[in-house]
Amino acid sequence: MLHTIVWQSRFSFISSLTVDTMTSTTPIHQTLRDSAAIRWMVLMFLAFAMFCSYIFMDILSPIKDLMQSTRGWDSTAFGTMQGSETFLNVFVFFLIFAGIILDKMGVRFTAVLSGAVMLVGATINWYAVTEAFQGSSLETWFNNNLNYIPGFDELGISPFYEGMPASAKFAAVGFMIFGCGVEMAGITVSRGIVKWFKGREMALAMGSEMALARLGVATCMIFSPVFAKLGGVIDVSRSVAFGVVLLMIALIMFIVYFFMDKKLDAQTGEAEEKDDPFKISDLGSILSSGGFWLVALLCVLYYSAIFPFQKYAVNMLQCNLVFTEVPSDSFWATNTVTIIQYVIMLVVAVAAFASNFSKRAAMKYGLLVVAGVALVVFCYMGYMRQSAETVFAVFPLLAVGITPILGNYVDHKGKAASMLVIGSLLLIFCHLTFAFVLPGLKENAVGGIIVAYLTILVLGASFSLVPASLWPSVPKLVDAKIIGSAYALIFWIQNIGLWLFPLLIGKVLDKTNPQLVADLQNGVITPEEAAVSYDYTAPLVMLACLGVAALILGFVLKVVDRKKGLGLEEPNIKD
Repeated sequence: MLHTIVWQSRFSFISSLTVDTMTSTTPIHQTLRDSAAIRWMVLMFLAFAMFCSYIFMDILSPIKDLMQSTRGWDSTAFGTMQGSETFLNVFVFFLIFAGIILDKMGVRFTAVLSGAVMLVGATINWYAVTEAFQGSSLETWFNNNLNYIPGFDELGISPFYEGMPASAKFAAVGFMIFGCGVEMAGITVSRGIVKWFKGREMALAMGSEMALARLGVATCMIFSPVFAKLGGVIDVSRSVAFGVVLLMIALIMFIVYFFMDKKLDAQTGEAEEKDDPFKISDLGSILSSGGFWLVALLCVLYYSAIFPFQKYAVNMLQCNLVFTEVPSDSFWATNTVTIIQYVIMLVVAVAAFASNFSKRAAMKYGLLVVAGVALVVFCYMGYMRQSAETVFAVFPLLAVGITPILGNYVDHKGKAASMLVIGSLLLIFCHLTFAFVLPGLKENAVGGIIVAYLTILVLGASFSLVPASLWPSVPKLVDAKIIGSAYALIFWIQNIGLWLFPLLIGKVLDKTNPQLVADLQNGVITPEEAAVSYDYTAPLVMLACLGVAALILGFVLKVVDRKKGLGLEEPNIKD
Protein backbone atom coordinates (compact mmCIF):
# COMPACT_ATOMS: atom_id res chain seq x y z
CA MET A 1 0.00 0.00 0.00
CA LEU A 2 2.77 2.37 0.98
CA HIS A 3 4.63 1.37 -2.17
CA THR A 4 1.60 2.24 -4.26
CA ILE A 5 1.16 5.61 -2.56
CA VAL A 6 4.83 6.45 -3.14
CA TRP A 7 4.61 5.67 -6.85
CA GLN A 8 1.34 7.60 -7.15
CA SER A 9 3.02 10.59 -5.52
CA ARG A 10 6.03 10.29 -7.82
CA PHE A 11 3.74 10.02 -10.85
CA SER A 12 1.74 13.09 -9.77
CA PHE A 13 4.96 15.06 -9.24
CA ILE A 14 6.37 14.02 -12.62
CA SER A 15 3.07 14.80 -14.35
CA SER A 16 2.91 18.20 -12.68
CA LEU A 17 6.51 18.92 -13.61
CA THR A 18 5.89 17.88 -17.21
CA VAL A 19 2.84 20.11 -17.49
CA ASP A 20 4.72 23.04 -15.95
CA THR A 21 7.65 22.51 -18.29
CA MET A 22 5.43 22.32 -21.36
CA THR A 23 3.60 25.42 -20.23
CA SER A 24 6.82 27.39 -19.82
CA THR A 25 8.70 26.20 -22.89
CA THR A 26 6.14 25.23 -25.51
CA PRO A 27 4.63 28.13 -27.48
CA ILE A 28 0.85 27.96 -27.59
CA HIS A 29 -0.76 29.69 -30.57
CA GLN A 30 -4.01 30.82 -29.06
CA THR A 31 -5.08 32.83 -32.12
CA LEU A 32 -4.35 32.85 -35.85
CA ARG A 33 -2.17 35.97 -35.64
CA ASP A 34 0.04 34.32 -33.02
CA SER A 35 1.20 32.02 -35.79
CA ALA A 36 3.81 33.71 -37.98
CA ALA A 37 2.87 31.44 -40.91
CA ILE A 38 -0.82 32.35 -40.72
CA ARG A 39 -0.41 36.10 -40.32
CA TRP A 40 2.05 36.19 -43.22
CA MET A 41 -0.39 34.14 -45.27
CA VAL A 42 -3.01 36.79 -44.55
CA LEU A 43 -0.51 39.42 -45.65
CA MET A 44 -0.03 37.55 -48.94
CA PHE A 45 -3.77 37.61 -49.62
CA LEU A 46 -3.90 41.35 -49.01
CA ALA A 47 -0.71 41.98 -50.99
CA PHE A 48 -1.97 40.00 -53.99
CA ALA A 49 -5.24 41.95 -54.01
CA MET A 50 -3.26 45.19 -54.07
CA PHE A 51 -0.94 43.69 -56.69
CA CYS A 52 -3.96 43.31 -59.00
CA SER A 53 -5.20 46.82 -58.23
CA TYR A 54 -1.76 48.30 -59.00
CA ILE A 55 -1.83 46.62 -62.40
CA PHE A 56 -5.13 48.24 -63.30
CA MET A 57 -4.09 51.61 -61.87
CA ASP A 58 -1.40 51.92 -64.55
CA ILE A 59 -2.89 49.65 -67.21
CA LEU A 60 -2.92 52.47 -69.81
CA SER A 61 0.41 54.03 -68.81
CA PRO A 62 2.64 51.95 -71.11
CA ILE A 63 0.32 52.47 -74.08
CA LYS A 64 -0.14 56.25 -73.93
CA ASP A 65 1.13 56.47 -77.49
CA LEU A 66 -1.48 53.93 -78.65
CA MET A 67 -4.26 55.83 -76.87
CA GLN A 68 -3.23 58.92 -78.82
CA SER A 69 -3.01 57.15 -82.18
CA THR A 70 -6.14 54.95 -81.86
CA ARG A 71 -8.48 56.98 -79.62
CA GLY A 72 -7.29 60.54 -80.17
CA TRP A 73 -6.20 61.12 -76.58
CA ASP A 74 -3.60 63.91 -76.53
CA SER A 75 -1.53 64.58 -73.40
CA THR A 76 -4.20 66.79 -71.86
CA ALA A 77 -6.94 64.18 -72.39
CA PHE A 78 -4.69 61.39 -71.14
CA GLY A 79 -3.65 63.37 -68.06
CA THR A 80 -7.22 64.44 -67.29
CA MET A 81 -8.46 60.85 -67.49
CA GLN A 82 -5.62 59.53 -65.36
CA GLY A 83 -6.13 62.24 -62.76
CA SER A 84 -9.84 61.42 -62.55
CA GLU A 85 -8.98 58.34 -60.47
CA THR A 86 -8.91 60.45 -57.33
CA PHE A 87 -11.56 63.06 -58.23
CA LEU A 88 -14.43 61.66 -56.13
CA ASN A 89 -12.06 60.91 -53.27
CA VAL A 90 -10.91 64.52 -53.15
CA PHE A 91 -13.92 66.65 -54.11
CA VAL A 92 -16.79 64.47 -52.89
CA PHE A 93 -14.77 63.49 -49.79
CA PHE A 94 -15.38 59.82 -50.46
CA LEU A 95 -12.18 58.80 -48.66
CA ILE A 96 -13.34 60.52 -45.48
CA PHE A 97 -16.55 58.51 -45.63
CA ALA A 98 -14.50 55.39 -46.41
CA GLY A 99 -12.51 55.93 -43.21
CA ILE A 100 -15.71 56.30 -41.21
CA ILE A 101 -17.11 53.13 -42.86
CA LEU A 102 -13.90 51.32 -41.96
CA ASP A 103 -14.07 52.41 -38.31
CA LYS A 104 -17.81 51.64 -38.07
CA MET A 105 -18.11 48.46 -40.16
CA GLY A 106 -14.68 46.95 -39.71
CA VAL A 107 -11.91 45.67 -41.95
CA ARG A 108 -13.78 42.69 -43.39
CA PHE A 109 -16.81 44.50 -44.75
CA THR A 110 -14.75 47.37 -46.12
CA ALA A 111 -12.28 45.05 -47.84
CA VAL A 112 -14.99 43.20 -49.77
CA LEU A 113 -16.79 46.46 -50.56
CA SER A 114 -13.59 48.00 -51.94
CA GLY A 115 -12.97 44.97 -54.16
CA ALA A 116 -16.51 45.16 -55.59
CA VAL A 117 -16.26 48.92 -56.24
CA MET A 118 -12.92 48.51 -58.03
CA LEU A 119 -14.39 45.83 -60.28
CA VAL A 120 -17.43 47.93 -61.23
CA GLY A 121 -15.30 50.96 -62.09
CA ALA A 122 -12.81 48.90 -64.07
CA THR A 123 -15.58 47.33 -66.13
CA ILE A 124 -16.90 50.77 -67.11
CA ASN A 125 -13.35 51.87 -67.95
CA TRP A 126 -12.94 48.81 -70.17
CA TYR A 127 -16.14 49.41 -72.10
CA ALA A 128 -15.13 53.04 -72.74
CA VAL A 129 -12.09 51.99 -74.78
CA THR A 130 -13.74 49.14 -76.70
CA GLU A 131 -14.71 49.29 -80.35
CA ALA A 132 -18.32 48.74 -79.25
CA PHE A 133 -18.32 52.16 -77.59
CA GLN A 134 -17.17 53.84 -80.79
CA GLY A 135 -20.17 55.10 -82.74
CA SER A 136 -22.66 54.10 -80.02
CA SER A 137 -25.44 56.30 -78.67
CA LEU A 138 -23.46 56.47 -75.43
CA GLU A 139 -20.50 57.97 -77.26
CA THR A 140 -22.82 60.55 -78.83
CA TRP A 141 -24.20 61.47 -75.41
CA PHE A 142 -20.73 61.93 -73.93
CA ASN A 143 -19.67 64.01 -76.92
CA ASN A 144 -22.61 66.34 -76.38
CA ASN A 145 -22.56 66.48 -72.59
CA LEU A 146 -20.22 66.98 -69.65
CA ASN A 147 -18.44 69.72 -71.57
CA TYR A 148 -19.17 72.26 -68.87
CA ILE A 149 -19.47 71.48 -65.15
CA PRO A 150 -20.75 74.50 -63.20
CA GLY A 151 -18.43 75.52 -60.39
CA PHE A 152 -15.72 73.01 -61.24
CA ASP A 153 -14.95 74.69 -64.57
CA GLU A 154 -14.68 78.10 -62.93
CA LEU A 155 -12.25 76.69 -60.40
CA GLY A 156 -10.29 74.87 -63.11
CA ILE A 157 -10.74 71.45 -61.48
CA SER A 158 -13.30 69.84 -63.78
CA PRO A 159 -12.65 66.20 -64.75
CA PHE A 160 -14.07 66.95 -68.21
CA TYR A 161 -13.65 69.74 -70.75
CA GLU A 162 -14.91 70.89 -74.14
CA GLY A 163 -13.32 68.79 -76.88
CA MET A 164 -12.30 65.91 -74.62
CA PRO A 165 -12.83 62.62 -76.51
CA ALA A 166 -16.00 60.82 -75.43
CA SER A 167 -14.07 57.62 -74.75
CA ALA A 168 -11.78 59.55 -72.37
CA LYS A 169 -14.79 61.05 -70.58
CA PHE A 170 -16.52 57.72 -70.06
CA ALA A 171 -13.22 56.05 -69.11
CA ALA A 172 -12.76 58.84 -66.57
CA VAL A 173 -16.16 58.01 -65.02
CA GLY A 174 -15.09 54.39 -64.61
CA PHE A 175 -11.68 55.42 -63.30
CA MET A 176 -13.33 57.66 -60.69
CA ILE A 177 -15.32 54.70 -59.38
CA PHE A 178 -12.26 52.46 -59.51
CA GLY A 179 -10.32 55.14 -57.63
CA CYS A 180 -12.87 55.11 -54.82
CA GLY A 181 -12.42 51.36 -54.50
CA VAL A 182 -8.62 51.27 -54.72
CA GLU A 183 -8.09 54.02 -52.15
CA MET A 184 -10.62 52.40 -49.84
CA ALA A 185 -8.67 49.17 -50.30
CA GLY A 186 -5.44 50.99 -49.46
CA ILE A 187 -6.63 52.26 -46.07
CA THR A 188 -8.32 48.93 -45.35
CA VAL A 189 -5.18 46.92 -46.05
CA SER A 190 -3.14 49.30 -43.86
CA ARG A 191 -5.66 48.88 -41.04
CA GLY A 192 -5.71 45.11 -41.54
CA ILE A 193 -1.91 44.91 -41.27
CA VAL A 194 -1.99 46.96 -38.06
CA LYS A 195 -4.61 44.54 -36.68
CA TRP A 196 -2.61 41.41 -37.51
CA PHE A 197 0.92 42.71 -36.87
CA LYS A 198 0.77 45.36 -34.14
CA GLY A 199 3.47 44.73 -31.57
CA ARG A 200 5.18 42.42 -34.03
CA GLU A 201 7.02 43.01 -37.32
CA MET A 202 4.58 45.73 -38.49
CA ALA A 203 7.01 47.88 -40.51
CA LEU A 204 8.39 44.78 -42.19
CA ALA A 205 4.85 43.64 -43.01
CA MET A 206 3.78 47.00 -44.43
CA GLY A 207 6.96 47.37 -46.43
CA SER A 208 6.72 43.83 -47.76
CA GLU A 209 3.07 44.26 -48.74
CA MET A 210 3.83 47.41 -50.68
CA ALA A 211 6.95 45.94 -52.31
CA LEU A 212 5.10 42.84 -53.47
CA ALA A 213 2.10 44.87 -54.59
CA ARG A 214 4.38 47.06 -56.67
CA LEU A 215 5.32 44.08 -58.75
CA GLY A 216 2.00 44.91 -60.34
CA VAL A 217 3.67 47.93 -61.93
CA ALA A 218 6.24 45.71 -63.64
CA THR A 219 3.55 43.23 -64.65
CA CYS A 220 1.52 46.04 -66.17
CA MET A 221 4.49 47.46 -68.07
CA ILE A 222 5.38 44.07 -69.55
CA PHE A 223 1.95 42.69 -70.44
CA SER A 224 -0.25 45.70 -71.22
CA PRO A 225 1.48 46.44 -74.58
CA VAL A 226 1.51 42.73 -75.40
CA PHE A 227 -2.26 42.41 -75.04
CA ALA A 228 -2.80 45.69 -76.91
CA LYS A 229 -0.75 44.45 -79.91
CA LEU A 230 -1.72 40.76 -79.77
CA GLY A 231 -1.86 39.10 -83.16
CA GLY A 232 -0.51 42.16 -84.91
CA VAL A 233 -3.84 43.97 -84.49
CA ILE A 234 -3.89 46.94 -82.10
CA ASP A 235 -6.80 46.84 -79.64
CA VAL A 236 -6.23 48.77 -76.41
CA SER A 237 -9.35 47.28 -74.81
CA ARG A 238 -7.61 43.90 -74.48
CA SER A 239 -5.11 45.43 -72.05
CA VAL A 240 -7.92 46.84 -69.91
CA ALA A 241 -9.79 43.51 -70.03
CA PHE A 242 -6.66 41.84 -68.63
CA GLY A 243 -6.82 44.23 -65.69
CA VAL A 244 -10.54 43.56 -65.15
CA VAL A 245 -9.95 39.80 -64.87
CA LEU A 246 -7.23 40.39 -62.27
CA LEU A 247 -9.59 42.57 -60.22
CA MET A 248 -12.03 39.65 -60.13
CA ILE A 249 -9.22 37.66 -58.51
CA ALA A 250 -8.55 40.56 -56.11
CA LEU A 251 -12.17 40.43 -54.96
CA ILE A 252 -11.78 36.70 -54.28
CA MET A 253 -8.67 37.44 -52.18
CA PHE A 254 -10.62 39.91 -50.07
CA ILE A 255 -13.40 37.35 -49.58
CA VAL A 256 -10.85 34.78 -48.34
CA TYR A 257 -9.46 37.44 -45.99
CA PHE A 258 -13.02 38.09 -44.77
CA PHE A 259 -13.37 34.57 -43.40
CA MET A 260 -9.87 34.43 -41.89
CA ASP A 261 -10.35 37.74 -40.11
CA LYS A 262 -13.78 36.63 -38.87
CA LYS A 263 -12.19 33.53 -37.36
CA LEU A 264 -9.54 35.69 -35.67
CA ASP A 265 -12.22 37.83 -34.01
CA ALA A 266 -14.02 34.69 -32.88
CA GLN A 267 -10.79 33.51 -31.23
CA THR A 268 -9.97 36.83 -29.56
CA GLY A 269 -13.51 37.76 -28.62
CA GLU A 270 -13.01 41.15 -30.25
CA ALA A 271 -15.89 42.80 -32.05
CA GLU A 272 -15.34 44.32 -35.46
CA GLU A 273 -17.46 47.29 -34.56
CA LYS A 274 -16.26 49.44 -31.69
CA ASP A 275 -18.49 49.95 -28.66
CA ASP A 276 -17.56 53.63 -28.70
CA PRO A 277 -19.12 54.94 -31.94
CA PHE A 278 -17.30 57.25 -34.31
CA LYS A 279 -17.74 60.95 -33.55
CA ILE A 280 -16.93 63.97 -35.69
CA SER A 281 -14.87 65.27 -32.78
CA ASP A 282 -12.49 62.36 -33.42
CA LEU A 283 -11.46 64.06 -36.66
CA GLY A 284 -10.61 67.16 -34.65
CA SER A 285 -8.21 65.20 -32.47
CA ILE A 286 -6.46 63.92 -35.59
CA LEU A 287 -6.26 67.30 -37.31
CA SER A 288 -4.92 69.00 -34.19
CA SER A 289 -1.79 66.82 -34.27
CA GLY A 290 1.19 68.60 -35.79
CA GLY A 291 2.98 65.30 -36.30
CA PHE A 292 -0.01 63.94 -38.23
CA TRP A 293 0.04 66.92 -40.60
CA LEU A 294 3.74 66.58 -41.28
CA VAL A 295 3.38 62.86 -42.03
CA ALA A 296 0.32 63.56 -44.22
CA LEU A 297 2.11 66.28 -46.22
CA LEU A 298 5.19 64.09 -46.65
CA CYS A 299 2.90 61.38 -47.94
CA VAL A 300 1.28 63.62 -50.55
CA LEU A 301 4.67 64.92 -51.73
CA TYR A 302 6.18 61.43 -52.05
CA TYR A 303 3.23 59.91 -53.84
CA SER A 304 2.74 62.93 -56.11
CA ALA A 305 6.35 62.63 -57.22
CA ILE A 306 6.00 58.91 -58.02
CA PHE A 307 2.52 57.79 -59.05
CA PRO A 308 1.81 60.56 -61.61
CA PHE A 309 5.33 60.01 -62.95
CA GLN A 310 4.57 56.30 -63.45
CA LYS A 311 1.70 57.21 -65.76
CA TYR A 312 4.06 59.12 -68.06
CA ALA A 313 7.35 57.30 -67.44
CA VAL A 314 7.14 55.00 -70.46
CA ASN A 315 6.30 57.87 -72.77
CA MET A 316 9.12 59.91 -71.20
CA LEU A 317 11.57 57.15 -72.06
CA GLN A 318 10.16 56.92 -75.59
CA CYS A 319 10.80 60.64 -76.01
CA ASN A 320 14.27 60.74 -74.42
CA LEU A 321 15.75 57.55 -75.88
CA VAL A 322 15.93 56.09 -79.35
CA PHE A 323 14.29 52.68 -79.69
CA THR A 324 14.71 50.69 -82.91
CA GLU A 325 11.74 48.58 -83.90
CA VAL A 326 12.57 44.88 -83.68
CA PRO A 327 11.77 42.90 -86.89
CA SER A 328 8.51 40.97 -86.57
CA ASP A 329 10.26 37.67 -87.38
CA SER A 330 12.85 38.15 -84.64
CA PHE A 331 12.83 36.05 -81.46
CA TRP A 332 12.80 39.29 -79.45
CA ALA A 333 9.46 40.28 -80.97
CA THR A 334 7.64 37.11 -79.91
CA ASN A 335 5.28 36.67 -76.97
CA THR A 336 7.46 33.79 -75.81
CA VAL A 337 10.24 36.18 -74.85
CA THR A 338 7.70 38.24 -72.90
CA ILE A 339 6.80 35.26 -70.74
CA ILE A 340 10.46 34.34 -70.28
CA GLN A 341 11.30 37.88 -69.20
CA TYR A 342 8.40 37.92 -66.75
CA VAL A 343 9.53 34.61 -65.22
CA ILE A 344 13.03 36.04 -64.84
CA MET A 345 11.51 39.10 -63.14
CA LEU A 346 9.77 36.80 -60.65
CA VAL A 347 13.09 35.05 -60.00
CA VAL A 348 14.67 38.44 -59.21
CA ALA A 349 11.82 39.39 -56.88
CA VAL A 350 11.54 36.03 -55.07
CA ALA A 351 15.30 35.56 -54.62
CA ALA A 352 15.88 39.14 -53.42
CA PHE A 353 12.91 39.01 -51.06
CA ALA A 354 13.77 35.55 -49.66
CA SER A 355 17.39 36.53 -49.01
CA ASN A 356 16.19 38.79 -46.20
CA PHE A 357 14.79 35.84 -44.28
CA SER A 358 17.62 33.36 -44.75
CA LYS A 359 19.42 32.46 -41.50
CA ARG A 360 22.49 30.94 -43.17
CA ALA A 361 25.01 33.30 -44.72
CA ALA A 362 25.73 30.94 -47.63
CA MET A 363 22.06 30.74 -48.55
CA LYS A 364 21.56 34.50 -48.12
CA TYR A 365 24.43 35.48 -50.40
CA GLY A 366 23.60 32.70 -52.82
CA LEU A 367 20.09 34.10 -53.26
CA LEU A 368 21.51 37.60 -53.71
CA VAL A 369 23.81 36.34 -56.46
CA VAL A 370 20.86 34.63 -58.18
CA ALA A 371 18.83 37.85 -57.91
CA GLY A 372 21.71 39.94 -59.26
CA VAL A 373 22.40 37.67 -62.23
CA ALA A 374 18.69 37.41 -63.04
CA LEU A 375 18.37 41.22 -62.87
CA VAL A 376 21.19 41.64 -65.39
CA VAL A 377 19.54 39.10 -67.71
CA PHE A 378 16.19 40.88 -67.30
CA CYS A 379 17.74 44.23 -68.21
CA TYR A 380 19.55 42.73 -71.21
CA MET A 381 16.28 41.26 -72.49
CA GLY A 382 14.58 44.64 -72.04
CA TYR A 383 17.33 46.25 -74.13
CA MET A 384 17.08 43.63 -76.86
CA ARG A 385 13.32 44.04 -77.05
CA GLN A 386 13.82 47.79 -77.64
CA SER A 387 10.70 48.80 -75.75
CA ALA A 388 10.43 51.57 -73.18
CA GLU A 389 7.83 49.68 -71.15
CA THR A 390 10.18 46.75 -70.51
CA VAL A 391 12.88 49.20 -69.43
CA PHE A 392 10.63 50.86 -66.86
CA ALA A 393 9.47 47.43 -65.66
CA VAL A 394 12.58 47.27 -63.40
CA PHE A 395 11.02 50.01 -61.23
CA PRO A 396 9.88 47.81 -58.32
CA LEU A 397 12.61 45.16 -58.42
CA LEU A 398 15.24 46.74 -56.17
CA ALA A 399 12.47 47.83 -53.80
CA VAL A 400 11.33 44.21 -53.38
CA GLY A 401 14.79 43.29 -52.15
CA ILE A 402 15.51 46.20 -49.82
CA THR A 403 12.05 46.98 -48.41
CA PRO A 404 12.17 44.04 -45.97
CA ILE A 405 15.62 45.26 -44.85
CA LEU A 406 14.27 48.76 -44.26
CA GLY A 407 11.14 47.48 -42.55
CA ASN A 408 13.12 45.19 -40.27
CA TYR A 409 15.47 48.08 -39.43
CA VAL A 410 12.57 50.38 -38.49
CA ASP A 411 10.98 47.60 -36.40
CA HIS A 412 14.15 47.00 -34.38
CA LYS A 413 16.18 50.23 -34.65
CA GLY A 414 13.68 52.99 -35.54
CA LYS A 415 14.87 56.09 -37.48
CA ALA A 416 11.69 56.35 -39.57
CA ALA A 417 11.93 60.14 -39.95
CA SER A 418 15.59 59.92 -41.01
CA MET A 419 14.69 57.44 -43.73
CA LEU A 420 12.14 59.88 -45.14
CA VAL A 421 14.93 62.48 -45.50
CA ILE A 422 17.08 59.99 -47.40
CA GLY A 423 14.14 59.12 -49.64
CA SER A 424 13.63 62.80 -50.49
CA LEU A 425 17.25 63.20 -51.59
CA LEU A 426 16.94 60.17 -53.87
CA LEU A 427 13.71 61.53 -55.40
CA ILE A 428 15.42 64.80 -56.28
CA PHE A 429 18.44 63.05 -57.77
CA CYS A 430 16.37 60.71 -59.95
CA HIS A 431 14.01 63.29 -61.43
CA LEU A 432 16.85 65.70 -62.23
CA THR A 433 18.75 62.85 -63.89
CA PHE A 434 15.73 62.11 -66.08
CA ALA A 435 15.36 65.83 -66.87
CA PHE A 436 18.94 66.79 -67.73
CA VAL A 437 21.19 63.73 -68.07
CA LEU A 438 19.05 61.26 -70.00
CA PRO A 439 18.18 63.60 -72.95
CA GLY A 440 21.91 64.17 -73.49
CA LEU A 441 22.36 60.43 -74.02
CA LYS A 442 19.55 60.09 -76.56
CA GLU A 443 21.88 59.10 -79.38
CA ASN A 444 23.90 56.78 -77.15
CA ALA A 445 21.88 53.57 -77.42
CA VAL A 446 23.76 51.68 -74.69
CA GLY A 447 24.70 54.52 -72.33
CA GLY A 448 21.19 55.97 -72.31
CA ILE A 449 19.63 52.61 -71.49
CA ILE A 450 22.13 51.95 -68.68
CA VAL A 451 21.49 55.36 -67.08
CA ALA A 452 17.74 54.84 -67.44
CA TYR A 453 17.90 51.41 -65.78
CA LEU A 454 20.04 52.63 -62.85
CA THR A 455 17.91 55.72 -62.24
CA ILE A 456 14.65 53.76 -62.37
CA LEU A 457 16.01 51.19 -59.90
CA VAL A 458 17.11 53.93 -57.48
CA LEU A 459 13.74 55.69 -57.82
CA GLY A 460 11.94 52.47 -56.94
CA ALA A 461 14.25 51.97 -53.98
CA SER A 462 13.59 55.51 -52.73
CA PHE A 463 9.88 54.91 -52.80
CA SER A 464 10.31 51.76 -50.70
CA LEU A 465 11.24 54.03 -47.81
CA VAL A 466 7.66 55.31 -47.62
CA PRO A 467 5.75 52.14 -46.66
CA ALA A 468 8.58 50.95 -44.43
CA SER A 469 8.85 54.17 -42.43
CA LEU A 470 5.85 56.43 -43.00
CA TRP A 471 2.81 54.15 -42.71
CA PRO A 472 3.92 52.40 -39.47
CA SER A 473 4.36 55.88 -37.94
CA VAL A 474 0.62 56.65 -38.07
CA PRO A 475 -0.38 54.36 -35.14
CA LYS A 476 2.11 56.33 -33.01
CA LEU A 477 0.26 59.58 -33.71
CA VAL A 478 -3.44 58.70 -33.22
CA ASP A 479 -5.64 56.58 -31.01
CA ALA A 480 -6.19 53.02 -32.22
CA LYS A 481 -9.98 53.54 -32.30
CA ILE A 482 -9.74 56.13 -35.07
CA ILE A 483 -6.74 54.83 -36.98
CA GLY A 484 -8.99 54.00 -39.95
CA SER A 485 -10.10 57.63 -40.13
CA ALA A 486 -6.49 58.79 -39.75
CA TYR A 487 -5.36 56.68 -42.71
CA ALA A 488 -8.38 57.91 -44.67
CA LEU A 489 -7.46 61.55 -44.03
CA ILE A 490 -3.87 60.93 -45.13
CA PHE A 491 -5.07 59.15 -48.26
CA TRP A 492 -7.50 62.01 -48.93
CA ILE A 493 -4.72 64.59 -48.70
CA GLN A 494 -2.52 62.32 -50.81
CA ASN A 495 -5.27 62.04 -53.42
CA ILE A 496 -5.25 65.80 -53.95
CA GLY A 497 -1.75 65.41 -55.35
CA LEU A 498 -2.62 62.26 -57.28
CA TRP A 499 -5.52 64.10 -58.92
CA LEU A 500 -3.63 67.32 -59.57
CA PHE A 501 -0.25 66.21 -60.89
CA PRO A 502 -1.26 63.84 -63.72
CA LEU A 503 -3.45 66.68 -64.96
CA LEU A 504 -0.64 69.23 -64.51
CA ILE A 505 1.92 67.05 -66.28
CA GLY A 506 -0.41 66.67 -69.28
CA LYS A 507 -1.12 70.41 -69.45
CA VAL A 508 2.54 71.34 -68.95
CA LEU A 509 3.59 68.95 -71.72
CA ASP A 510 1.22 70.60 -74.18
CA LYS A 511 2.11 74.15 -73.03
CA THR A 512 5.88 73.58 -73.19
CA ASN A 513 5.69 71.85 -76.58
CA PRO A 514 3.64 74.41 -78.57
CA GLN A 515 5.31 73.68 -81.91
CA LEU A 516 4.66 69.96 -81.53
CA VAL A 517 1.00 70.59 -80.71
CA ALA A 518 0.65 72.99 -83.65
CA ASP A 519 2.31 70.55 -86.07
CA LEU A 520 -0.04 67.81 -84.91
CA GLN A 521 -3.12 69.98 -85.35
CA ASN A 522 -1.98 71.10 -88.81
CA GLY A 523 -1.20 67.58 -89.96
CA VAL A 524 2.53 68.21 -90.31
CA ILE A 525 3.26 65.15 -88.19
CA THR A 526 1.21 62.08 -87.41
CA PRO A 527 -0.19 61.25 -83.94
CA GLU A 528 2.30 58.37 -83.77
CA GLU A 529 5.22 60.76 -84.36
CA ALA A 530 3.86 63.34 -81.94
CA ALA A 531 3.41 60.78 -79.16
CA VAL A 532 7.17 60.12 -78.95
CA SER A 533 8.46 63.67 -79.51
CA TYR A 534 7.62 65.54 -76.27
CA ASP A 535 10.18 67.46 -74.21
CA TYR A 536 9.66 66.32 -70.60
CA THR A 537 12.13 68.71 -68.93
CA ALA A 538 9.52 71.01 -67.33
CA PRO A 539 7.34 68.24 -65.80
CA LEU A 540 10.40 66.46 -64.41
CA VAL A 541 11.73 69.65 -62.79
CA MET A 542 8.28 70.14 -61.27
CA LEU A 543 8.44 66.65 -59.73
CA ALA A 544 11.98 67.30 -58.45
CA CYS A 545 10.62 70.38 -56.64
CA LEU A 546 8.21 68.09 -54.80
CA GLY A 547 11.25 66.16 -53.59
CA VAL A 548 12.82 69.42 -52.33
CA ALA A 549 9.65 70.24 -50.40
CA ALA A 550 9.63 66.70 -48.94
CA LEU A 551 13.26 67.11 -47.89
CA ILE A 552 12.48 70.30 -45.97
CA LEU A 553 9.46 68.72 -44.26
CA GLY A 554 11.53 65.65 -43.39
CA PHE A 555 13.97 67.79 -41.41
CA VAL A 556 11.07 69.62 -39.74
CA LEU A 557 9.54 66.25 -38.76
CA LYS A 558 12.80 65.18 -37.14
CA VAL A 559 12.83 68.39 -35.05
CA VAL A 560 9.16 68.02 -34.01
CA ASP A 561 9.67 64.36 -33.14
CA ARG A 562 12.63 65.23 -30.93
CA LYS A 563 10.78 68.07 -29.15
CA LYS A 564 7.41 66.35 -28.65
CA GLY A 565 8.62 62.78 -28.21
CA LEU A 566 6.37 61.29 -30.89
CA GLY A 567 8.51 58.17 -31.01
CA LEU A 568 8.99 58.21 -34.78
CA GLU A 569 12.70 57.54 -34.40
CA GLU A 570 12.06 54.73 -31.92
CA PRO A 571 11.72 51.04 -32.91
CA ASN A 572 8.30 49.41 -33.26
CA ILE A 573 9.40 46.28 -31.41
CA LYS A 574 10.60 46.97 -27.89
CA ASP A 575 13.27 44.52 -26.72
